[in-house]
Amino acid sequence: MPGLHIGLMSGTSLDGVDGVLAELAEPGEAPAQPRVLASAHIPMPQALRQEFLTLNSAGLDELHRAALAANALVGLYTQVVGQLLASSDVAAAQVQAIGAHGQTVRHQPQAFDGIGYTLQLNQAALLAERCGITVVADFRSRDLAAGGQGAPLVPPFHLAVFGDTQESRAVLNIGGISNLTLLPAGAAQADGAGLLGFDCGPGNALMDAWCERHTGAAYDAQGQWAAQGQLDASLLAAMQQEPFFGLKPPKSTGRDLFNPAWLGQHLAAFAACKPLDVQATLTELTAWACAQALSTASANYRRLVVCGGGARNVFLMQRLSALLPGVKVSSTQDWGFAPSDVEALAFAWLAQQALQAKPASVAAVTGARGARILGAIYRA
Repeated sequence: MPGLHIGLMSGTSLDGVDGVLAELAEPGEAPAQPRVLASAHIPMPQALRQEFLTLNSAGLDELHRAALAANALVGLYTQVVGQLLASSDVAAAQVQAIGAHGQTVRHQPQAFDGIGYTLQLNQAALLAERCGITVVADFRSRDLAAGGQGAPLVPPFHLAVFGDTQESRAVLNIGGISNLTLLPAGAAQADGAGLLGFDCGPGNALMDAWCERHTGAAYDAQGQWAAQGQLDASLLAAMQQEPFFGLKPPKSTGRDLFNPAWLGQHLAAFAACKPLDVQATLTELTAWACAQALSTASANYRRLVVCGGGARNVFLMQRLSALLPGVKVSSTQDWGFAPSDVEALAFAWLAQQALQAKPASVAAVTGARGARILGAIYRA
């Protein structure tokens, strides 16, 4: 029978915690699509959201504050797990594992000493204690130790769910940061041969920050505010000069780079640009970063499947379609998966891989010396 797993995700958008309870095929069973039995979302409290944003850079008493923020995050995780179990009438003992990614506050792979670090705040032991369910966490560290970027981690899951023997497909996740997965037709499921994935650049992070600053809203719902603005071509061109965009994969990024300070540096020379027009230009930057990533990587892809919060931004999706003529751009909703569920579902799948001692990274994606088993296991 399919096994029950929970996936929890609190991404760089910092909008809240997404969780899914899913049925995943067990070893030896015929391949089957994951089935989401329940999903839940709890918004991030403003104080905790601000603390995570502050912890993205150096500050006073960081170790103490980070530890307490991790405990608070587990409080949200525990609530989401409770909602998932209650809404599906499933007992904790029936769930094989929770995959809990944690909250990324620093991502500096290969920096400083050649190894670098990536930091996801979490308290997996506390989560296991509170829920009575085995928890898998700390997914990025092993790949980083093997010389990789530790990100992105979701491409093997995208291959398992969206890969096709006949059609080459691309999957784009637009969270706070955007990342792209390329699934060539017939890519090998066993070892991920032919699979490629990498971060494109900003997703919602800059748009959300600017929108909140000038409207008070946490995000630009459906891109309606940006759609009223005018693109500032000069500002866009200046931001497009960011060296990250020119790097070849493997590559990953985060709020360490694409943050309000980065935006402020570029806006210094464009003080006359209206806030509304800045929002339109930031939306175009995200669309351009994603489109050029796909176009540069390959001209053979005619289908782009989009997940994450950005999939609900109607204006952003329109700009993606306009920048990718000949490519059919659609939400994962058309494939039976709510855009907000896909990343959480990926970490349920990664937890299952860890329990089965199966490698879940792909060297061509992260740049590691080879595939590795990802995640630390905290037994119930």
